[in-house]
Amino acid sequence: MDFEFGDEDEAFRAEAREWFSGHLTGAYAELAGRGGPGSEHEGAGVRRAWERELGGGGWIGLGWECAEGAYGNRVGSLTQQVVWAEEYARAGAPGRVGHIGENLLGPTLIAAGDEEQRRRFLPAIARGEELWCQGYSEPDAGSDLAGLRTVAVRDGAGHRVTGQKIWTSLAGEADWCFVLARTDARERRHRGLSFLLVPMDQPGRIEVRPIRQMSGTAEFNEVFFDGALAPYVVGGEGAGWRVAMGLLARERGVSTLVQQIGFAAELADVLAAAVRCGSLRDPVLREQLVRQWAELKVMRWNALRTLGAAGDAGAPSVAKLLWGGWHQRLGELAMRVRGATAALGPVDWSERAPYELDALQRLFLFTRADTLYGGSDEIQRNIIAERVLGLPRLER
Repeated sequence: MDFEFGDEDEAFRAEAREWFSGHLTGAYAELAGRGGPGSEHEGAGVRRAWERELGGGGWIGLGWECAEGAYGNRVGSLTQQVVWAEEYARAGAPGRVGHIGENLLGPTLIAAGDEEQRRRFLPAIARGEELWCQGYSEPDAGSDLAGLRTVAVRDGAGHRVTGQKIWTSLAGEADWCFVLARTDARERRHRGLSFLLVPMDQPGRIEVRPIRQMSGTAEFNEVFFDGALAPYVVGGEGAGWRVAMGLLARERGVSTLVQQIGFAAELADVLAAAVRCGSLRDPVLREQLVRQWAELKVMRWNALRTLGAAGDAGAPSVAKLLWGGWHQRLGELAMRVRGATAALGPVDWSERAPYELDALQRLFLFTRADTLYGGSDEIQRNIIAERVLGLPRLER
């Protein structure tokens, strides 16, 4: 594979580095490397301000397929988007709270929204002023998105949404939520669904309940809708499944490469722990660590191979299967290389603070969910079997 950065890419890299050196200071620098999966609760207010800092520099929306500056963003080529992701990780910038709006909703509005919706929402996302969450998963449906039971009925120019969503990241901080709901009660499964935009500030109509995880943190939430107003429908009523599938297909490419940069940093931490604990003398552990390194390289090259590719129905599922299992095995290795000391917290536990964990312990506990959230491994294998290999559909 020939994947090289040209002169324009390197000039872009120099510009990004200069910007970080002048803006990643003070409270932002204190949150360096924090706020990612497993620690998304840290510094929410500072990280929200950081979104506005990024927006002021025009760095939000690099991957939007629209005219440069149309919504207050700059536009970068695929290689420049990779450069930005690499420099973001190199600088140790805080975990993003605006990634759902930038990487999922933004491209969806450009592809399926109307001009009014694009003008209303894209500039606010590009400025880092409005945050979004995703209302897909529901209780009793698991990864079966078409099995949702949230309904929406027309009310004037909008819809009233009633139902429950679960595992909703950033619901407590988000200003808006894009919600998949059934708008035609006569239809079933993937027909009769609509993709709705719902403002979260609706007291008495929307309730957010954090879900306390075994790591002691609460990155995910339950969200209850009781007649909440949804003033916007993306793609037209009844087109929700098509819009939702288009959005899920965008969870690959550059965003996958960004994720892998974080994985590489976590692997380096696990290797450092293995050196400190003397675990490298164990040939089995040594082989497992080398395998993790090699598999991460394979994931990177696979992501680069599919970068910008369209029409590959299996690519998102393959990527999810690869990184979900890999990250979970890394969490297990993080404990294995430390032996019995992995059970000891960084400070003495107390009734007041029973969940004081270090970074590698949080990694282990959080990664237990990697093969479930974002579509379970079983669902991904069904998608590959049915849509790529053409095997008979599973009876539902």
